[in-house]
Amino acid sequence: MNRKVKTAIAGFGRSGCDIHARYLKTDPRFEVVAVADELDDRREDAVKAFGCKTFHNAKELIAAGGFELLVNATPSRFHVETSLAGLQAGFHVLSEKPSATTVAEFDAITAAAEKADKLFFPFQNSRFYPYFRKIREVIASGVLGRIICIRSNWSGYGRRWDWQTRQDQCAGNLFNTGPHPVDQALVLFGDATPQVFCRMAAYHFDFGGDANNFCALTLYGDGAPTIEIQVSSFQAYPQGEQYNIQGTLGGLTGGPSGLRWKYFDPARAPKHTLWKPWSDRRQYCSETLNWQEETWSFPDPSSNANGFTDLSAGVYDNIYDILVNGAQRIITLDQVRRQIYVMEEAHRQNPLPRIELN
Repeated sequence: MNRKVKTAIAGFGRSGCDIHARYLKTDPRFEVVAVADELDDRREDAVKAFGCKTFHNAKELIAAGGFELLVNATPSRFHVETSLAGLQAGFHVLSEKPSATTVAEFDAITAAAEKADKLFFPFQNSRFYPYFRKIREVIASGVLGRIICIRSNWSGYGRRWDWQTRQDQCAGNLFNTGPHPVDQALVLFGDATPQVFCRMAAYHFDFGGDANNFCALTLYGDGAPTIEIQVSSFQAYPQGEQYNIQGTLGGLTGGPSGLRWKYFDPARAPKHTLWKPWSDRRQYCSETLNWQEETWSFPDPSSNANGFTDLSAGVYDNIYDILVNGAQRIITLDQVRRQIYVMEEAHRQNPLPRIELN
């Protein structure tokens, strides 16, 4: 360990406390020296956890300084302004998702980072899921052939009545859960910007919410796989596994607990010629392929490698290596910019009615 990175956390709610602080307590390379939150009990929790200074809000924290890295875990509607303020004050910034709601906002943040000669890090921890790394490895091996279609389902059944149901809070399924599957999808899609088709809806009973809680998103483009993502709060029964991938030589299915995939060797497959002009003896095409099947299981069920704490390690490991050793980014700004574009376009296609709070 060369040195410690002095770190401040703006926002000590669900992500600030339960994700970032929980991880940072385990990593001696980072020293939490300050926390900001409007609620007294949360500031008290921060003092108990780190013995650090506390502030009532991000503005006071940034003005006081005394740190190198600002963790922006404020509520979603404050992400852009807090990231801009931190960068303009001369600090590196790690932002919770969504890091922005429009491409224009994201470009303003990256421009501010460049002007200040500081670094902006979007927090895309789902990139480090063990199962997702294995999916990328299997696809890269070529055994599945050309990837045709990828289906990704991040759904369940759950009613909500908190701020994550409000459009004026930059909330909803796509902004809340969506950055995880969209980030993974764009890695699998490739370097091009996808075409987007989306249908979203908001069904909040009589709770007063107006943000989307059903989202069906399709990404497509020339030479790239078609990727279908569903983030629904109304899936009462499981529908298959989280991922189902179709390739010309086989397919893969599975999720965080394990994967299985099968494929065949085209050199060993039966040879055929096209039937002309009709089917042979009124038969359907039929053959026996020499399928090879492999499996992967989550290596250590007793570990937390599928949990937020261990997933955070991948992000913070890379940040430390960048700040201290000049390493390259694993999560590039271009990848996240395309994610913001996808989500902005999805919302543009689905202008949902807004409900005014009484």
